[in-house]
Amino acid sequence: MKRLPETEFEVMKIVWESHPPITTGIIMEQIGQEKGWKIQTVVTLMKRLTERGFLRSEKQGKERFYYPLIEKEAYLGFETEHFMELYHKKSVLNLVNTLYKSDHISDEDLASLLKWVEEKRD
Repeated sequence: MKRLPETEFEVMKIVWESHPPITTGIIMEQIGQEKGWKIQTVVTLMKRLTERGFLRSEKQGKERFYYPLIEKEAYLGFETEHFMELYHKKSVLNLVNTLYKSDHISDEDLASLLKWVEEKRD
């Protein structure tokens, strides 16, 4: 699996949130107009995602339909593993410590995390 550029990841988030098949028109409605993309930009992004093995495409008449080949959870797991290795030496404790020191984790989140750890130990 390869890491996706941010723009292609934005498209995949729409694909994962939608019920397959998805079309370039759906992408335009969901995000394309907001980003100021032209339809050709969306077509190019969908083609790249197909070439990278994230989507499968099928032409039916004049319309092309796209289906996800990579599940959201699988990609997020891949990205998280890469992030943890690159920035935190695969240490969850280092990650939590960084979040805590930068005030990006609340006391409620810490309490939930402790509860989760206790449940996993049982």
